[in-house]
Amino acid sequence: MRNLAVAIVALCLALLDGGAVIGQQPAIGGPTPSPPGARVYFVDLKDGAVIGPNTTIHFGLHGMGIAPAGTIRANSGHHHLLVDTQLPPLDQPIPNDENHLHFGAGQTEGELNLAPGPHTLQLLLGDANHIPHSPAVMSEVIHVTVAATQAATPPAPAAQPSAQTSGRHPSPPGAKVFFLDLADGAHVPTTFTVRFGLVEMAIARAGVDTPNTGHHHLLIDAPLPPFDQPIPNDENHLHYGAGQTEAMIMLPPGRHTLQLLLGDLNHVPHDPPVYSAPITIYVGEEARPKGPAAARPRPSRPVSRIVQPVGAAAAKPPKANAACGSGYVRAPNGACEVARDIFSNCDAGFHQVPAPTASGYRCVQNGY
Repeated sequence: MRNLAVAIVALCLALLDGGAVIGQQPAIGGPTPSPPGARVYFVDLKDGAVIGPNTTIHFGLHGMGIAPAGTIRANSGHHHLLVDTQLPPLDQPIPNDENHLHFGAGQTEGELNLAPGPHTLQLLLGDANHIPHSPAVMSEVIHVTVAATQAATPPAPAAQPSAQTSGRHPSPPGAKVFFLDLADGAHVPTTFTVRFGLVEMAIARAGVDTPNTGHHHLLIDAPLPPFDQPIPNDENHLHYGAGQTEAMIMLPPGRHTLQLLLGDLNHVPHDPPVYSAPITIYVGEEARPKGPAAARPRPSRPVSRIVQPVGAAAAKPPKANAACGSGYVRAPNGACEVARDIFSNCDAGFHQVPAPTASGYRCVQNGY
């Protein structure tokens, strides 16, 4: 009997140890790798929450960028929401049905229409082909209860927070914005892609009033503006009010500073403001150290910046004259002058896009 008891205890310990090993195994997905520390989470929804039949939820992503389905780009993916279901096979495309909701357009929020009662929710990131990464990037399973009727908006408290009193929207603790693939001191070509990251908040278009959301603004060679006023909209303050999380930029050769600043629905910074540390980049071959040789003088007038969403038809920079450096052309008087790009016919803060007009183009506000 004693030997039998010892054997049972040993078997139980072996099973427990085996379960621990199994639980520690990484969630291996498809062929697309995910970077260390990547995680996905619900921005404004906690385990045990009670929500209405029609509720908008926001998805957060840390350590990776959002890219629409079909777009192959390193360290990126798009959201899938699992409703009342377990994880699917992680090495196969995520199913597309009422229990597996796809956000393949790159959405960072979605509206839930669920029947009253208890439900489970889980986020799972998918690659260009809707296959989870390796290791898989998924959230914890949370439990929510859907009320029978939409909850009424609670009355505002008598004492308003300072952010509301000042007219600025509050930002949650830990919120931060950052450059995904661009480091301080980087050397980039004259046309390059900038990708924006956001933690503990979600992206919302300008004009959309949703708590804990905002949209990106890129400051180029400019200090931080006043936090109690709308962020300027000019060639040094680029707005991404359509909710973009990346953009293609053209800058003249030389040294430049970049900084991200989040704005609310009215383009006003939050309270406290959410902004990145400024970084210095060096654009073009002219910016690279070349010993004692004198650097090419920077142009005396501002050069228009090309800003457009990635995937759109990118404008090509003017071809340089063989006798002049990149970004310069030979003037009638024989001198090398800065080449004007095709957006120079628009006012500051606007860029030129093809259109069926007499001129063949129209001017569109940057970020749209």
